Amino acid sequence: MSKLTATERLSLIRLKNRPTVNDYIPLIFNRFMELHGDRHYGDDAAIMGGIATFYSMPVTIIAQVKGRNIEENKHTNFAMPHPEGYRKALRLAKQAEKFKRPVICLVDTPGAFCGIEAEERGQGEAIARNLMEFMTLKVPVVSIILGEGGSGGALALAVCDELAVLENALYSVISPRGFASILWKDPSREKEAAELMKITSEDLLGFGVCERIISEPAGGAQNDSQLMADNISEYLFDALKRLCAVSPEILLENRYKKFRKIGMFTE
Repeated sequence: MSKLTATERLSLIRLKNRPTVNDYIPLIFNRFMELHGDRHYGDDAAIMGGIATFYSMPVTIIAQVKGRNIEENKHTNFAMPHPEGYRKALRLAKQAEKFKRPVICLVDTPGAFCGIEAEERGQGEAIARNLMEFMTLKVPVVSIILGEGGSGGALALAVCDELAVLENALYSVISPRGFASILWKDPSREKEAAELMKITSEDLLGFGVCERIISEPAGGAQNDSQLMADNISEYLFDALKRLCAVSPEILLENRYKKFRKIGMFTE
């Protein structure tokens, strides 16, 4: 496992050449067909969704999109979704349930967009509804944290049967910058916050938040995109084989138990 600190991983996952869903989807899936719109307001480029095949199995993919350059980042709002992005995700998840397709969520966001227009269109409600509805989906849901998994923006696509985290990825209930802003009124202390928050893949596995750590090549995922795609494919093949063999009733019961047991506490 990686010996990097949380601060070092924070810098690593923000490298502009770290693979994004635009790199992974063509390497892992076949015949991907993107679907657009939430049928309420519009389309949100920060969340990409569609249908593909994975080893001949039809699947639905829902992915948060980080840009590989400044123009792509402007187009995808730096992977910070608006409420219509989450409503598109839920629409596609419900469609997957109707046609009995597993749902694969690829999470990579610093957090949901918090601008006035997003709040006016119901950002909080959209995220909350995803949390509720994903919990009751009667098809397997697998989520993978590719880089940043920040706040409710990530949680909205991470209610699942199994959560996997790339070795150097981070996943938290609030971003380190948000943590520092609230606790110390100083967002520049985000690196200090990252060390305190226990948000590395090893921490998450120990707390029972995730089920699997997907290894990265030395130096990070950007050093071998094909190897990373192979590692993700290997995990997905194993996870879907297990989950698709479980009845919907047991799937829902196990999903409920998964979230009830998360965390460490004393009474």
